[in-house]
Amino acid sequence: MSTVERPRTVGELRESGYQPMPVREEMRKNLIARLRSGEELFPGVYGYDDTVIPHIVNAILAGQDIIFLGERGQAKSRIIRALTGLLDEAFPVLATCEIPEDPFNPITTQGKQIVQDQGDAAPLAWLERNQRYGEKLATPDITIADLIGEVDPIKVAEGRYLSDELTIHYGLVPRTNHGIFCINELPDLAERIQVGLLNIMEERDVQIRGYRVRLPLDVFVVASANPEDYTNRGRIITPLKDRYGAQVRTHYPQQIDHEIDIVEAEHHPVPEDFSVSVPPYMKEIIAEITRLARRSPDVNQRSGVSVRASIANYESMLANSLRRAILHGEDAAVPRVSDLPFVIPTLSGKVELETIEDGREEQIIEKLIQGATVAVFNRLYNLSDLEPIVTRFKSGISVEVGELTANNDYQGLVASIDGLEEALQVVGADSLGEKAAATEFILEGLHLNKRLNKDRVGTKIQYRG
Repeated sequence: MSTVERPRTVGELRESGYQPMPVREEMRKNLIARLRSGEELFPGVYGYDDTVIPHIVNAILAGQDIIFLGERGQAKSRIIRALTGLLDEAFPVLATCEIPEDPFNPITTQGKQIVQDQGDAAPLAWLERNQRYGEKLATPDITIADLIGEVDPIKVAEGRYLSDELTIHYGLVPRTNHGIFCINELPDLAERIQVGLLNIMEERDVQIRGYRVRLPLDVFVVASANPEDYTNRGRIITPLKDRYGAQVRTHYPQQIDHEIDIVEAEHHPVPEDFSVSVPPYMKEIIAEITRLARRSPDVNQRSGVSVRASIANYESMLANSLRRAILHGEDAAVPRVSDLPFVIPTLSGKVELETIEDGREEQIIEKLIQGATVAVFNRLYNLSDLEPIVTRFKSGISVEVGELTANNDYQGLVASIDGLEEALQVVGADSLGEKAAATEFILEGLHLNKRLNKDRVGTKIQYRG
């Protein structure tokens, strides 16, 4: 229904034949339509097609409220906010009510009075999808007043009695009537407040200052939680957990391609007046660093290693390559292996180590970077094919590279080492920047496979036989 065609009063809505439906039925109807059309359900969410999304689909088809359980950085909030896409384009409500009210079936005293006094002339407002979504981050200081409501002293001062429902100022949940309400980090919510939420979800009533308000709200309630929260900060009370129909467990990307897709979609782009060319193997190394961190015994796995670590590492690597391009006046920034140490400050803030000792943190992260580099290198190269390069170094030559070395300085280096030009073509290195990046990748890979020695002096790195 377009904006021009939308009825403006209850009477016009009735004449149009429009019939509001409960939010769960509305979401189910639109989900079925999307499934039949093959339309993507959650754009920008990667790696969940065969694991998480089927469970979400089943919960919505069953009309069940959902708890999303997973570590940080697993797209829980993104999925929850994307659920609004399953709502109708717009929904009609009584225009002058404090909470969204079905024009044909209001639930509050205020709404009933409006319909009784104005009848079919009662004006309507149309809520867009995003206006039908409410969200609250659970913190210990949240009160029943925030979520459900409280007596408004100003309304009492105007002459109303405390027993009058019209004295109530409604909270976030009632104000999301006929919509979707999300509580992030549910275990952080005080247990006594969870009890109030329990009443709203099941018994449909709540007591405010001794006055019992009947609230048959039409709200799809969603929550997110981190498994670590159950032991560290709080818990979800059993009766409330029982009211949620489905608990959907999220996870980190199970394939490196999905991790790379997320990084490419979410990272901050470089300024438009600069061009950046990131070799595929450098993207793989960034993703592999995070994957190794998720399996490392030195990293606290209970807190998890978010995909945000990959995104931030990628941005730091791009930033240093951009700095080098600016200093040398080069046309394009191409990240290299020598840019990887600049992800250390970034990753340090994204992981929790099991033991923290002076200097130990940096060593652990360097080990992750080296492990990722050699893993990607060994997927692309066979050491026996690079033997001519190793032989050339055994003859006594050494080369010097570094994160501030200009691309032009690698031309003579490539020409002086037998077999290096052919090795560069394996990763499709064509431009000067790509050849410089691939040269460092090959030399570092040979070093990590114990075929070359490496010395670091300041910003310079020397490889020798």
